Amino acid sequence: MASEGLEGEHPSVTLFRQYLRIRTVQPEPDYGAAVAFLEKRAHQLGLSCQKVEVAPGRVVTVLTWPGTNPRLSSLLLNSHTDVVPVFKEHWSHDPFEAFKDAEGYIYARGTQDMKCVSIQYLEAVRRLKAEGHHFPRTIHMTFVPDEEVGGHQGMELFVQRPEFQALRAGFALDEGLANPADAFTVFYSERSPWWVRVTSIGKPGHGSRFIEDTAAEKLHKVVSSILAFREKERQRLQSNPHLKEGAVTSVNLTKLEGGVACNVVPATMSASFDFRVAPDVDLKAFEEQLQGWCQAAGEGVTFEFIQKWTESRVTSTNDSDPWWAAFSGVFKDMNLTLEPEIFPAATDSRYLRAVGVPALGFSPMNCTPVLLHDHDERLHEAVFLRGVDIYTRLLPALASVPALPSES
Repeated sequence: MASEGLEGEHPSVTLFRQYLRIRTVQPEPDYGAAVAFLEKRAHQLGLSCQKVEVAPGRVVTVLTWPGTNPRLSSLLLNSHTDVVPVFKEHWSHDPFEAFKDAEGYIYARGTQDMKCVSIQYLEAVRRLKAEGHHFPRTIHMTFVPDEEVGGHQGMELFVQRPEFQALRAGFALDEGLANPADAFTVFYSERSPWWVRVTSIGKPGHGSRFIEDTAAEKLHKVVSSILAFREKERQRLQSNPHLKEGAVTSVNLTKLEGGVACNVVPATMSASFDFRVAPDVDLKAFEEQLQGWCQAAGEGVTFEFIQKWTESRVTSTNDSDPWWAAFSGVFKDMNLTLEPEIFPAATDSRYLRAVGVPALGFSPMNCTPVLLHDHDERLHEAVFLRGVDIYTRLLPALASVPALPSES
């Protein structure tokens, strides 16, 4: 087992590794230990700590640094406390040991997604408070559960509660992705998850016969239509070097179900698909396309939504927008390159944007391979510490955005 912190290790790195060792891994996260850890940080930093139980055992922890002008809306710094499962046999080191190798790489589930950001928020606030700073806008740090399973017992419920309304959030930061190159990626929107199950009903019978109108034949037609659409979108992405993955609609066939025996033609079969619909797609027209694929396959072919997100929002990246100007201005001052993109998957930002809070997805990790949800997820301590530096510049800029017309 690795020590709590190596001799000479930066205290922020030691704190990061302590947090990584808390097993908030789905499907049974130790949320109690995470909340206790965050309460202790709040006490050390002189911040108020509010615990909001949005569902049984699902607590949103809110740490608050009050601003000097309570009339202004607040800055919300969001991160999630849970992490995805691991396959230990594929890891070089115990994924909950927070092992640091001789080169400075920290191996643990959550190093990139997204316990790094949680600690970077806390350490940036620590530095700024220690230097005696005060800012007009209040800064809230929210640590939410269950993001990795859709946020349905986390942020989705929290944004509907009076405790969230009381935060008066005017702008939010949430998670992003690493960038393998020198630039930093920032996400201003994301694709809408549509999980669709197509069910085909046909004539059953003995497996030795040429039965007409079978469930499998009709389902095959739908699968072929959807995979042809997938290939079209893939080609569109590959043929245009200016397009990023988040700008096109992706789809994958994720489940095939049906049948009772090898020699029995089943009466019912189904296929499930994971669509990620680009923000500029006409959702009504896209749903009609789904209906058309099913109708073209024959009678008895229907579809249903397992998940259907329709509240896609885009956060402004126009230089005239005060929030974007403050955010991007920091990177200009630091001579760092920003690459604005559409997030290819889903985060809790979608719930914030849907209730009118502009949000940017940003994790300050450049020159770093994208390893979230992967074996041997890791982050170099120097990249982590640079992230603290970046937030130490970002927070004053965002918490000092002048009063907006709606606030005057």
